[in-house]
This record gives sequence, C-alpha cells and structure tokens, in this order.
Amino acid sequence: MPTIPPGGNQPHRLRQVAESFGTHAERYDRTRPRYPDALIERIVAAGPGPELLDVGTGTGIAARQFQAAGCKVLGVEPDERMADLARHTGVECEVSTFETWDAAGRTFDTVAAGQTWHWVDPVAGAAKAAEVLRPGGRLALFWNVFQPPADLNEAFAAAYRRVLPEMPAYDSVMPLMEAYSAMFTHAADGFREVGAFSDPEQWHFDWERSYTREEWLDQVPTHGGSNRLPPAKLDELLSAIGAAIDANGGAFTMRYTAVVITATRTATS
Repeated sequence: MPTIPPGGNQPHRLRQVAESFGTHAERYDRTRPRYPDALIERIVAAGPGPELLDVGTGTGIAARQFQAAGCKVLGVEPDERMADLARHTGVECEVSTFETWDAAGRTFDTVAAGQTWHWVDPVAGAAKAAEVLRPGGRLALFWNVFQPPADLNEAFAAAYRRVLPEMPAYDSVMPLMEAYSAMFTHAADGFREVGAFSDPEQWHFDWERSYTREEWLDQVPTHGGSNRLPPAKLDELLSAIGAAIDANGGAFTMRYTAVVITATRTATS
C-alpha cells in the first residue's frame, strides 16, 4: 500500500524520496488528511508551554492546526518548495534537515513531527530534539495510519503489484497498523538510546473520512514513491486504482488511526 515508506527500516537514508514531496506541494496541501482535533489538543495540553517546533513541517498542515490551538510554531522543512507554501499559509519556516538544523540557541516546549519522523534518523533526531527541548518539554511524533475496507485494500495492493512490481513495499495486504509498527518501534528505540527522555508512550485516535474516486486519485500522486513516477506509469497506476474504486461503487470510507509516539524531556540528562 502507498502509505508504507520505501526503504525498509531506514527510510531516512532515502533522501531523494524524503525531499521529493515538493513536486506536488499544492496538491499535497489540498489532499493530505489533517489530524484529529483530539490529537492536537492532547499534545498541546501535555506540553509545558506554547512554543512548538514542527519537524518536517511540509506545507504546514499540522503547524496550522497547532497555531489554531494557541501554539507559537516554527517549522523546519528540507524542501524549499514545501517551505515556501507553508510560509504563504502563515507558518514561519526554516529550510534544513532536522538533524543538521542550527537552532541558534533557541529552545521549545514541544517538538512535534506529523507523518515525517520516518524520514529522520531516529537516534540523531531524538538527540537534536533533546538539545532544543526545555526540561519537561515533550517530543511528540505522529502518523495517520489508514486502512481501506478489506476488499478495496486487496484491490489497491493488486494494482500496485501489477503496475509497480519493482516496489515491494507496496505489495502487501497486511493490516497497515502492523506494517507501521516497525516505524513506531524505531522511533521509541531512538528515544531510549539517547537517554534523555521518559519512557515512550503511545496514544491512539480513531477517526474516519469518506472519499470519492476523484478525491482519492487526487491524493495518490503525493504518496512517497508515487510522486516520482514517470507520467505514463502514474497514469497507469491511477487508472488501476480508479477501477478498483469504481468496482466499490465509486466511493469508500477510509478508517484512520492517528498514532502518537511521545516522551518527556527529562531534567537530569
């Protein structure tokens, strides 16, 4: 399925993929799902103050939600195209990978990352977060894990297998929560290896969204891997996915679980 990042357990090493999303920046901002209000509110409430650093801010989707919840947000984003769009939507943003970003002595109450930490080295990223978090500050990493209806999930996977047999990350019909679990484990292991955080916690928020055929096909080119396909291959993929949705009645309801991996910066490390 298209949400599973390529690269096995180390997608952060695939810099060309990690920094390719700006190719479709406006589409990304228009079509990518937001995050449940309950998730945003819990992260804000769990931090000691309003100053938040958004890692891999992209076009500012999560950053704008945090701003609406009362946070003062600074974004860090490696793709200038994404950062430029974020700025145009009111998000202050600096261009850099997080691991090499110069904080210039600034510190924050919360470091957050929505749908991006798998592109960050889990140990170097946790170490950088520990540097810029105030004691008692919170590191909160979160992902939207989606699960189509079972029959449609299988049809989507079949479409990817047929059109993109060279991309094995897309050939599975396993539950996506199971597929994502390795990323959650690597994130938590990074916290532990750095040794500057409390024991990691995992929070879950279930929600749903309905999609028409056109709405889902509009989002597909923003997925990692799909966004780098030649036009003819992308058209073939969209046709196959569209046929699967047509066979399902032309629309479907996607079930999401937003998962947060989080810990508090300890005062003694």
